[in-house]
Amino acid sequence: MQAKDYKYEVPVEKLPRAMRTPKELVKQIEGALSKKMISNMKKEAVECPVLKKKISFLQCYLCPNFVRRVRGIVYCRGEPLE
Repeated sequence: MQAKDYKYEVPVEKLPRAMRTPKELVKQIEGALSKKMISNMKKEAVECPVLKKKISFLQCYLCPNFVRRVRGIVYCRGEPLE
């Protein structure tokens, strides 16, 4: 049996309106993803088990704890952030 590379499974929630996201995070990812995909990611949120609050999926995606997202579930390492 294979060892798990994640600690938490967090469901992604669809929001009616975009969540506020720091501009530096958007600039960090702008070249890698299309503007349409970025705007869709801003309209999704996750309940972060590390920060203990609801954050934009875009912020989660750029977190060092992010492992992968499969079928609306984010796999998170759950390690403390500096």
